[in-house]
Amino acid sequence: MSDVSHILNAIEAGEPGAAGRLLPLVYDELRRMAAGHMAQESPGQTLQATALVHEAYLRLVDPPNQQCFANRRHFFGAAAEAMRRILVERARARGSRKRGGGRQRLDLDHQDVAAPERSEDLLALDAALDRLAVAEPQAAELVRLRYFACRTMTEAAELLGMSRRSTHRLWAYARAWLLEELGSL
Repeated sequence: MSDVSHILNAIEAGEPGAAGRLLPLVYDELRRMAAGHMAQESPGQTLQATALVHEAYLRLVDPPNQQCFANRRHFFGAAAEAMRRILVERARARGSRKRGGGRQRLDLDHQDVAAPERSEDLLALDAALDRLAVAEPQAAELVRLRYFACRTMTEAAELLGMSRRSTHRLWAYARAWLLEELGSL
């Protein structure tokens, strides 16, 4: 059993300080995942990758919301899902009427056109991914690993316990399914 798995078991058992020992072991990997997410966001994003890591980590191990993890794979899958949820929540907040809806602030001195927000795309992808999870859970997990956890096909295959060839077939299926879903919007 890896160090991460031991610490996850200690967290589940309520051992004080276990969550603090986990962060140094997983921080670099979480930071890489967050940087991959942030690279896909529109320019001018106020959330930084470090803040995304910390917020996701707190959602996973903070005592009131603490989750139980079977192993390292389960933890990183949950971390990818937490990051996805944080970005979706921020996209919804940007688009809410309370915050001006889809309106953008224009600097009247420069009159430059701002880059379009990608928050609507992220919301549509989130909804489609939820539907895919109902129809084909393993395909949805692969999409989460590839898109939100920034895993290579080899890494995703290993995490899913599948051969690379099967993973490639499942990836082709998931992409086609999502393109069909997102194309009909």
